[in-house]
Amino acid sequence: MVKTMLFVAAGGAVGASARYLVGVASGRLLGFGFPWGTLTVNVLGCFLMGLLIEAMALRWSVSNELRAFLTVGLLGGFTTFSAFSADFALLYERDAYVSAGLYLFASVGLSIAALFAGLAVVRAL
Repeated sequence: MVKTMLFVAAGGAVGASARYLVGVASGRLLGFGFPWGTLTVNVLGCFLMGLLIEAMALRWSVSNELRAFLTVGLLGGFTTFSAFSADFALLYERDAYVSAGLYLFASVGLSIAALFAGLAVVRAL
């Protein structure tokens, strides 16, 4: 259990660092008026989760530690639904109701669609 926790912690450090870098890059490219970084990591992270779940179930035999590193650690640290909630609340509190609603539906809808896309990509290989 301790060994697996260390793998999760290592993955979380990498994932959270990657999330930070995506946030900075998206802000510089697209501006900071809309939470593009959070939307990007949520959609991308869900797509990658779909790829990994299906690949580990059908194609790759991986240890429990590596599975925990990739899913709970790396992607858990990378995706940001807690930050998503805070971003939604901020848009709502600013009376940006249309942006808040679009952000809500885009984040949830695109993330679920991306997960299914990841599953489909691995199934098609």
